[in-house]
Amino acid sequence: MHPQPLVPEPPGDPDGPSGVASRPEPAEEPADRPEPATWPALPEPVRDRIAELAAAAVAKLPGTDVPRQLRPVAKFAPAKRAKLGGAALLASLGESSQFRTAVIEWLREHRTDALDPNAADSVAAAAAAVLLGESGAAGRVRLVAKNAEENVLRAERDAALARNQRLEAELGQLRAELAEAQRAAENARGEREGEVEKLLKRLREQGVQLRQARDAAEAASAEAERGSAARADEIAALTAQLDRERQRVAAERARADRAAADAEVARQSAREARQADEVRLGLLIDTIDGAVSGLRRELAVGARGARPADMVRGTRSGTGQGGKIADVPTLDRYLALPTVHLIVDGYNVTKTGYPELALADQRDRLIHQLQALAARTSAEVTVVFDGAGVLSVPAAVPRGVRVLFSDRGVLADDVIRNLVAAEPAGRPLVVATSDRAVADSVRGAGAHPAPASVLVSRLSRV
Repeated sequence: MHPQPLVPEPPGDPDGPSGVASRPEPAEEPADRPEPATWPALPEPVRDRIAELAAAAVAKLPGTDVPRQLRPVAKFAPAKRAKLGGAALLASLGESSQFRTAVIEWLREHRTDALDPNAADSVAAAAAAVLLGESGAAGRVRLVAKNAEENVLRAERDAALARNQRLEAELGQLRAELAEAQRAAENARGEREGEVEKLLKRLREQGVQLRQARDAAEAASAEAERGSAARADEIAALTAQLDRERQRVAAERARADRAAADAEVARQSAREARQADEVRLGLLIDTIDGAVSGLRRELAVGARGARPADMVRGTRSGTGQGGKIADVPTLDRYLALPTVHLIVDGYNVTKTGYPELALADQRDRLIHQLQALAARTSAEVTVVFDGAGVLSVPAAVPRGVRVLFSDRGVLADDVIRNLVAAEPAGRPLVVATSDRAVADSVRGAGAHPAPASVLVSRLSRV
């Protein structure tokens, strides 16, 4: 199998024997013509030249002479046609004798200089010889390839020479810098030797001074040792005396602290006793006043001063929400008693009456209902909530209702028991809760427990 020819087949008559007479049939090639290489094997300058000529011609040729795959290329801009469509143009020139012949005819009419095999430019001459299919095309192509290779080698040689010259210049500069550094090192070595001599001389002088100073220090140390015994005895005596003074001052300070603490305890006890007496006295006056007249029911709901429930420890005041209670007629009779105190287990009532609400909404609703109840009955109302789930206790105080939140670690049930225990004997107390343990404990203390559902029913009528 023979290799593909370097030079394409010479153009023939695309129309056969009846074709256009202006396109002469090419002469037959001699049988012993050497086999050239394929179109893709042409040197790059020759390929570029042929692609440029074909790109100039393809846009001017009739559509019948342009292969289908080149018709999009013919629509490219002139500057892009050879660059982007060069490979397709070369392939069509090698495959289509009709297209090749049409390109040659167009070049003969419009670019006569492009088909001169004897042009001074070897690339133009080789491209013309390849297009025309001349027998010397292979030699011209080889000449272009050789020239291109020589140009590449020449460029590489020039680059190598330039690089060599640059390296020689750098080497010379480095040698100069090295010589300068050597001279500087020699100068520095001389200077250092002089400095070393000076330092050695100074060191010898300082050695003499050091020996003299050591002798003086030894003499002073001996003198200090002789006087240290006397000073040690004096310091020991002063230290013992200072310790005795400190102990005396500490004892006096401890006695003063104990006296101050005892005085504070006495003052606090007196204050608490006086406050308790005042509370009980106020409660007695309220009881007598309520028994004499029912006017208390209509006046001054929240202006009664301190109550025993205000003094229970382990709680903090704040706003909240409510619940419900049981047996409404009986509850109304108890609430009509003079100085009655209603204590409400907050969450126990709210979760009985409206558990679907959020805790904050439960507290608000219960407090508002208890305010209305207190205004109608003039009863003292206290509602207690667990403070464990409350991040911050609201500062606003609702009118007519005492709202308490248990401290951290303290249960609301224990606060309710403390409230009942703080009241004087004989005062009517109503505790609204459905917690059996709480109800039993407050009943034992004299209070009247009421189910949460009863209070809820009563509040719904307010």
